[in-house]
Amino acid sequence: MFSNNYNPDILSCIANLSSDEVFTSPKLVNQILDLLPSELWSDRNATFLDPGCKSGVFLREIAKRLESGLEVQIPDRKERMNHIFKNQLYGLAITELTALISRRSVYCSKAANGKYSACETFDNPEGNIRFDPIEHTWKNGRCEYCGANEDNYERSDELESHAYSFIHTDQPEEIFNMKFDVIIGNPPYQLSDGGFGRSASPVYQKFVQQAKKLNPRFLTMIIPARWFAGGKGLSDFRSEMLNDDRIRKIVDFENSSEVFPGVDIAGGVCFFLWNRDEHGLCEVTNYHNGEIITSERALNEYQIFIRHSKAVPIVRKVLSNKENGGRTLCDVISSRKPFGLPTNYRPKSHGIPCWFLQKIGLRYASNTDVRDDMDYLDKLKLLIPPAPIAGQTDFSKPVLFYYEGNTRIAKPGECCTESWLVACAFATQEEVLAFKSYLFTKVVRFLLLQTVVSQHVTKEKFCFVPDLGSYEELYTDDILRQRWDISDEEWAFIDSKIRTVECNNE
Repeated sequence: MFSNNYNPDILSCIANLSSDEVFTSPKLVNQILDLLPSELWSDRNATFLDPGCKSGVFLREIAKRLESGLEVQIPDRKERMNHIFKNQLYGLAITELTALISRRSVYCSKAANGKYSACETFDNPEGNIRFDPIEHTWKNGRCEYCGANEDNYERSDELESHAYSFIHTDQPEEIFNMKFDVIIGNPPYQLSDGGFGRSASPVYQKFVQQAKKLNPRFLTMIIPARWFAGGKGLSDFRSEMLNDDRIRKIVDFENSSEVFPGVDIAGGVCFFLWNRDEHGLCEVTNYHNGEIITSERALNEYQIFIRHSKAVPIVRKVLSNKENGGRTLCDVISSRKPFGLPTNYRPKSHGIPCWFLQKIGLRYASNTDVRDDMDYLDKLKLLIPPAPIAGQTDFSKPVLFYYEGNTRIAKPGECCTESWLVACAFATQEEVLAFKSYLFTKVVRFLLLQTVVSQHVTKEKFCFVPDLGSYEELYTDDILRQRWDISDEEWAFIDSKIRTVECNNE
């Protein structure tokens, strides 16, 4: 029970707008602010921009630090606060409502020039926290700037368009006509793109890229971590981030609920510090199940970012063996639609035996619809689902990946829809079972885990798993540990991440 004088911070209690527009707690904001140099708080000329204001919490917490840091330079508190609000803090709200909330949080009044405003120098109600209602720029059914689907976001004036002003311009420097020392925030994460089901495209990367165009001294944002290894439309962004040695720190939370209680963000979240004037290795801090691990490394060692610092030397060791000339299972696992049949393909009454969704099972596909470009059809095939961990987005727990119940061995003459990938295709049952035993080992599933930040798995995710070339024996973790010289300490880490599963080798 609360005491009579309990006075909670409203910004610690406010509900999220959605799982894509998540409010940030003051505690988390201060963790992010701690990445910035402390001398900023005593710099009366430093300017700060939050380009995706929701509650105003970033600007409010910055104001608190400046209020303390500038006390010697501007002893009068009212003069000091007027200076901070008028000359140092700027924001772009994502909706009209969040503009009002942000002004209330920062100026203590929804109108910056209101009677109760903490700033006496504004002559307009917006102050420096603006909401600019704009429209999407449609071309062929999508917005040219953010990729929003026209059917979803072409709305009447009384509804929010989610056309965020910061990323809907080619010249962001003209929004405030000024330079910023720090750009900071928690941008919106994604927008519906009109695809199948709840398909959505990320937009947070556009805020990061737009912020870099303004060339601030520092850039720090909290964003989903799916860019580490996957995510729709994030390949170019991932390459940009991994090859930018001005990213000096990344703080990674594998489980999003550690920072956003009750919010499930597939792949977790991270925040980073980009320093325009410094280059070098990146300090990476991992938060996982109460354990904090910090390391310093180059981000571009691989084409994806391995989030676990303890996993990096294991991957290096395995790949250094150059199995089968350095080939990996990327060269073995099939692409999506291995026989040209989409997930929604309708079963036929006769034709080629075909594996559909697990709940449908083995039915038929028309002979004329089946393609066999990879010569799989007449071989024995191990079929694996492209979403082997469906329903599980909490990667703080050991991950199953493939287990006995979600794989199939297809006979010669059988095909499958897009609901399956062909993991291997061999002439003999012994080879398929050997490959299956290899895939089911903890070591292999651990290597696969390093590339996965969502439920979906493609052939590219097997880039750390060596292709052994020939599969003539049943594999165990003990065999692979000896083959790749995996130490007891490394094995303990692997064992902690991957559950034991049964593999039927008959």
